[in-house]
Amino acid sequence: MPDLFDKCYSFTRDQEAIAAGFYPFFKAISRLDGPHVTVDGRDLIMVGSNNYLGLTTHPKVREAAMQALKEYGTSCSGSRFANGTIDLHEKLEAHLAKFVGKQAAQVFSTGFQTNQGVIAPLLSRSDTVIIDRLVHASIVDGVRLSFGKVRRFRHNDTESLRRNLEASADSSGVLVIVDGVYSMEGDIAPLPEIIATSKEFGARIMVDDAHGLGVLGENGRGTLEHFGVVDDVDLVMGTFSKSLASLGGFIAGDERVISFIKHHSRALIFSASMPPSAIATVQAALEVIETEPEIRQNLWRNTVFFREQLLAAGFNTGPTETPIVPVIVGDDFRTLVLWKRLFEEGLFTNCVLAPGVPEGSQRIRMCLMATHTMEDLEKVVEICTRVGKEIGII
Repeated sequence: MPDLFDKCYSFTRDQEAIAAGFYPFFKAISRLDGPHVTVDGRDLIMVGSNNYLGLTTHPKVREAAMQALKEYGTSCSGSRFANGTIDLHEKLEAHLAKFVGKQAAQVFSTGFQTNQGVIAPLLSRSDTVIIDRLVHASIVDGVRLSFGKVRRFRHNDTESLRRNLEASADSSGVLVIVDGVYSMEGDIAPLPEIIATSKEFGARIMVDDAHGLGVLGENGRGTLEHFGVVDDVDLVMGTFSKSLASLGGFIAGDERVISFIKHHSRALIFSASMPPSAIATVQAALEVIETEPEIRQNLWRNTVFFREQLLAAGFNTGPTETPIVPVIVGDDFRTLVLWKRLFEEGLFTNCVLAPGVPEGSQRIRMCLMATHTMEDLEKVVEICTRVGKEIGII
């Protein structure tokens, strides 16, 4: 009988990349200081973090986490369903629901787990789920765990969505799922058109707004506020590991729908709950977003400057409209070379290869933070431009 582990022992790409000096993953950071990090004793400018508002180092957020640690200890030591619910959870859920304009919210221990834990219990064998082809991997896995039929439509293409809705007419129910902001492209879903098309067929709509919350909208309430469609989306999902400076996720919607999810989601029922310090961090981050709009204004100032500078230098940044700024290279090798040279020059970026993105669109993914100084960004642009010319990207 073949050994189950044969595939593991024959997998050597990681060791080969490490030996060649072209391994961009699992880089251990020894110090986090906002837009700067230390790796192997070197100071690097961090342009690969989802910490859009820079709140992980905000004094109010840090103090809230430390105070919760003192009062509640390190862990709830159980699932929300059993002994793992504390008053901080319920206070945060009420605040989140109000923040995104929904009746109720439910917190999960990770963002990935949120999508898995919401999608699977909602879909029966007679239901259909229709997803954008570029939705996050957690949505893809959540769909795989469900019993529903799955259809995919071309990215941000409402005519493709319409054809899939027409083909789902025999379903008991239909759920359309999109990202609000796409994490690799940096573009925004055309929610008004998606909503109008979905409602023609009576489909329900769920938006994963992990990268929109805190960033988009007049008050930082996300993609739904950005388009003014809060009441037209049935479920909004968000994560705490981006603008909200913590770890975890949530789903918000009608009270009865959230109640159904919390009583049927295996991912919630059988997982330990968010620890007190993480909950308090999110609560404090929400309060900062609501009371310090200048932080978001700084983020957009940095975003506009950086995008314009890279475009002027000749880089292909794709369709981005947000602080996510990809530099599209187009093949694995040149992308790895660009990542390595940027790292050597003092920039921490994200290298995204196929199949993480479609073949031919391999890229360096960079993200802006509100706490980047103009000096930081000018240096990043100078390094990118010099290295880009050196290796023939521009």
